[in-house]
Amino acid sequence: MALADKDSAQRPVTGAPGSSAERPGGGLEPATPGGAAHRAPVSGRARKGMFGVRGTGDTSGYGGLRLPAYVPTAAERPYGGWFDEVADNLFAALHDRGLPADTVQQVTVDRGEITFYVRREHLVEICRALRDDPALRFELCSSVSGVDYGPEVPQRLHSVYHLTSMTYRRRIRLEVAVDVDDPHVPSVVSVYPTADFQEREAWDMFGIVYDGHPALTRILMPDDWDGHPQRKDYPLGGIPVEYKGAEIPPPDQRRAYS
Repeated sequence: MALADKDSAQRPVTGAPGSSAERPGGGLEPATPGGAAHRAPVSGRARKGMFGVRGTGDTSGYGGLRLPAYVPTAAERPYGGWFDEVADNLFAALHDRGLPADTVQQVTVDRGEITFYVRREHLVEICRALRDDPALRFELCSSVSGVDYGPEVPQRLHSVYHLTSMTYRRRIRLEVAVDVDDPHVPSVVSVYPTADFQEREAWDMFGIVYDGHPALTRILMPDDWDGHPQRKDYPLGGIPVEYKGAEIPPPDQRRAYS
């Protein structure tokens, strides 16, 4: 048998017996928008100016920027391509592990990527299923990053995971949304050791606390630094420069050239 034929024979078939579409209630399919159990994650906001500066003090050249809020909506079946196959196999794997029906909050397909918005309390078990299930085999966590959508957005802090299947040559995203007052997310280092320094960076820059991390310390800023520099409400300037004793003024206090 040719190598390509052998690989295709081993791969699961979308919609086959045991897939999420075959089980009563749709297996672990996320609740439809508007349903009582559905709380769509917010992942976008309107932007006015690159740094939120008002007036003429912003010398960055982005003071006139105007962007509407862009929030990808929940995708509907069929997702297209191999996305349906991965979703079927993921829902089946979670069902086999006894995880509840609301483990996956939403599935989004946007700009050629599929994203699974998941609940934080089941994140580690989801990652373990994605890594170990023979039909999924997402062996590598290539990136863990943080996002802050600003004080006006509910669950403004997002922890984003890019997972790669070297077996099937596929990439997916997981996303967890948390409130700034309770920014705790389980560490996935026990499943993906590569997440070690990446979770430290997301903690350092965004203040997302990765519970169970072996050594959650700052990685870019000094250990005694106050605050998390990539949060939207972090001061833009006026920070003393240690080696000169000077200050960098925030954008709205800089000299205007027009």
